[in-house]
Amino acid sequence: MNNDSVWDPDKRQKMPKIEDILKARDLLSETIRKTPLQSTRTFSGLAGTNLFMKLECLQVTGSFKVRGAFAKVSRLSDKQAGYGVIAASAGNHAQGVAYAAAIKKIPCTIVMPQNASPAKVAATRSYGAQVVRRGANYDEAWEATQEIARTEGRTIIHAFDDPDIIAGQGTIGLEILEDLQDVDRIYLPVGGGGLAAGVAIAVKSKKPNVKIIGVESKAFPAMKESVAKGSLQSTKRGYSIADGIAVKQPGKLTYEIVSKYVDDIVLVDDVSIVKTMFLLMERAKLVVEPAGAASLAYLISNGGHAGGRKDKVVTVLSGGNVDMYLLGQVVAKGLMQMGRMLKIFILLPDKPGALKGVVDSIAELSINIVEVEHDRLSSHIPAGTAGVYLSLEMEDEKHAQRLVEFLKQKEIEFKVVS
Repeated sequence: MNNDSVWDPDKRQKMPKIEDILKARDLLSETIRKTPLQSTRTFSGLAGTNLFMKLECLQVTGSFKVRGAFAKVSRLSDKQAGYGVIAASAGNHAQGVAYAAAIKKIPCTIVMPQNASPAKVAATRSYGAQVVRRGANYDEAWEATQEIARTEGRTIIHAFDDPDIIAGQGTIGLEILEDLQDVDRIYLPVGGGGLAAGVAIAVKSKKPNVKIIGVESKAFPAMKESVAKGSLQSTKRGYSIADGIAVKQPGKLTYEIVSKYVDDIVLVDDVSIVKTMFLLMERAKLVVEPAGAASLAYLISNGGHAGGRKDKVVTVLSGGNVDMYLLGQVVAKGLMQMGRMLKIFILLPDKPGALKGVVDSIAELSINIVEVEHDRLSSHIPAGTAGVYLSLEMEDEKHAQRLVEFLKQKEIEFKVVS
């Protein structure tokens, strides 16, 4: 039995130092990409500052998580490697651990909840890991992970609360300083806290005046509340599209580091995240997952209030693994939020040519009709009439307002649905 496989949440773990992050960089040098730090005029304007994007969405496996996973797996003893590794995850950590284990030729098991995305399950298996489906949620999958680890002697690779994981994530901080020595502030997403902890140690050790700001989901402000109250807090206030940072409780070690090194923790909502994901696709041609877009979303939604325009600010786009169905929803909702898609309901006489007249009128404004849906059977539709839902694409909110005024002038009975 591998005694190191048992996960002890009460075990006092040593806080990693800059030397540990430098060693992790050496371990990762031949396997992990140094991702670009890209300046952006478009998002600088939206955020009201001099903005640079750290593109971890272009990392191997599509996320920063592989850095910590590879650093941890690389430091296993021969005995631990022989027993293999195990992790609980429904997303990026799973793929990071599976990839690292494949490179090191170490047996790997990933425990995922029963409702895990089929795409993420397939991606994890593609790296050679054995995927075990257990439990209805992450907590139940985590319990199963500990049971399997005890039975098979596998080493648990925790998603964030581990010194080697934190050191691996900290290599991002080193890369930022290499590419932008005079950076003023760094914004990054916070879930369990591994990324924030690692980057904060790396940056503060070399340039203590650089501000580190964590960004959490408003629905899961666990780290912010923990820091504010001076002890670990657990929270679950609802649903967030940003499942990568929807963490009920941060780690003990990450909490200690964040409390010491991170200057502030701010909150962002899902509406801002969706808008930002849409803008990244349209303006920067980047596919970024919800958690990965969180820090940029905060900067955009708080443009002009996040610091001076001359400040050099880095936002870490931490991952790019998005379910394709969700991506379609983001595009549709993004268009609506930007005032470029409008859904209206029109009540028309149920006669030939009635709809054509409306369509011809709308076409005069150069508006694209995306979808048409008829409704004759609902109780609120009077006999002899037909309800029609029109989904319309336009240039901007002013274009939408011209449509509304135009329909009123034509005395067409309508209401805006969304």
